[in-house]
Amino acid sequence: MITREAFDVVRTRLEQFDSVALIGPRQVGKTTLAHQVAAKWASGAKYLDLENPADRRLLSDPAAYLSSYPDQLIVLDEIHRLPEIFQVLRGQIDERRRTDRKKGKFLILGSASMDLLRQSSESLAGRISYVELAPLTLQEVCNDGMPLGQGPDYEIDRLWLQGGFPCSYLCSDESASLQWRFDFIQTYLERDLPQFGLQVVADRMDHFWRMIANSQGESFNAQRYARSLGVSGHTINRYMDVLHRLLMLRVLQPWHTNTGKRLVKSPRPYVRDSGVLHALLDLRTMDDLRSHPVAGKSWENFVIENLVSVAAGRARPYFYRTGAGAEIDLVLEFAPGRCWAIEIKLSSAPAIDRGFYNAVNDLGPERKILVYKGNERFPMRQDIEAMPLLAAMSEVSTTVST
Repeated sequence: MITREAFDVVRTRLEQFDSVALIGPRQVGKTTLAHQVAAKWASGAKYLDLENPADRRLLSDPAAYLSSYPDQLIVLDEIHRLPEIFQVLRGQIDERRRTDRKKGKFLILGSASMDLLRQSSESLAGRISYVELAPLTLQEVCNDGMPLGQGPDYEIDRLWLQGGFPCSYLCSDESASLQWRFDFIQTYLERDLPQFGLQVVADRMDHFWRMIANSQGESFNAQRYARSLGVSGHTINRYMDVLHRLLMLRVLQPWHTNTGKRLVKSPRPYVRDSGVLHALLDLRTMDDLRSHPVAGKSWENFVIENLVSVAAGRARPYFYRTGAGAEIDLVLEFAPGRCWAIEIKLSSAPAIDRGFYNAVNDLGPERKILVYKGNERFPMRQDIEAMPLLAAMSEVSTTVST
């Protein structure tokens, strides 16, 4: 299931740049989207899956093969299997520029973060644009012509519980969705990590991943994890970096500003997809989730991921916390000196903590928003605006579009 918006973004980037890297975790829909773009490419397209030995053999002489299709869109899926091809791509792009072959483009697919892909594609600096395809957002589910199940509240709970990976979200049966996520986690540990050349002990990584899930959104202390797993703090930091680079974790960094306050500087890791989080914790139903201590932090992350996704890379996410307890769950920085402060509450009858009031007095944000699990918008004290998640997503989307 690919939304029209995602298709349009990739198509526009390909018209603007010589090559586009479409990144995102496995099973998020990158290949489906690439096939849709390729099918509508006017000058024709070639799709190569670099996990397929036959397709890799076609690239035994990559320069010769790619030169045979100078006007076509070339899609290279699972690019991590052939990192040496980036040097060839640079030459191909420069040749197409010299010969004015403007229709010939490259679409590169990878299951890792932009930072990791950039390290492999430094030779393409100035020749490539990066697009991240995240799991489905609430806005996409509710606004892209998809049926709304039993209503918006039902759809929010379904997306929150089952997560945004299409194969999980589209399961009408909760147990089938959960089994897909169990298999997804096992495949990541046993197949995907080794394929990326990441040397980790699968059982320890599994334990670490589940520990992060239980401590969702809390300040990260590597030594506490190290003692539990019997490894060094350096190893723990490497484990977190691995899951971050493979887009399984969001490591939310603290806001650094000269407020004269003593700030908390440890990052907060979140399991990015709520459905994967709930599978790691074996939360099978909404009742299981509502009664679990992680429910509040799970909702917090669900809101963060949805807001960051619609910001489309044009706002940087942080959290803010001082040693005295002033706290903002999410700070979105749209430009230097221009940020929004966002408080997140699971309650349908939310109250603002004193720590949030103190924090916004420290930062002086442009807007102060409370996102809660309700359906109405209403004003609160000190110009705070309370609104449901969909409304907040619309506000962020409008802001980054203007």
